[in-house]
Amino acid sequence: MSKKKLLGSQVKQLLSGVSDHGNAHLLEVETDLAQTTILLGEAIEKLGVSFMALHAAISSEQEEINLIVSSGGVSDESVLRLKVIQEDISKHISSAVTSLQFQDLTSQLISRTLQRCEGLREVLGTLGVLGNDIEHDGEADELTALLRETNLRLEKQSADLKNLLRKAVHQKHLDSGDIELF
Repeated sequence: MSKKKLLGSQVKQLLSGVSDHGNAHLLEVETDLAQTTILLGEAIEKLGVSFMALHAAISSEQEEINLIVSSGGVSDESVLRLKVIQEDISKHISSAVTSLQFQDLTSQLISRTLQRCEGLREVLGTLGVLGNDIEHDGEADELTALLRETNLRLEKQSADLKNLLRKAVHQKHLDSGDIELF
């Protein structure tokens, strides 16, 4: 086999291999992200139910404390301490429930990651098509032109994906004000 034929065959094999292996890995990434989304949703739902049940129990307890306090059997100092404790508990529960918003944030990030996977799948598809277009006995000039054209297509696909996903995550912590992900 001549060098020209060998080069075309090797490039074709390389590009097809990159495309096939890349797609297989992307499928695994997408499966992992889907499982993560399901587990995250279940965990957040359970946390939400638990926090609301905790809040209800503490509210009931507070009603009982209020009855005891109103009966006059508790000192003014104890009443003040109980009010401070009640305010602290309310703040903590409110903060915990607000923190459950991270499900929405992570869901958006997972969705964005899946869009990136789809963009990479398109890139890999382009490489696979190129691999199929290469002739085993093609001339070096034809191979060079085909690689140049493919490179331009890949750059365009990459730019299109970048424009689609350009928006950045602005919030770094859940308790730092308004949540603006994109």
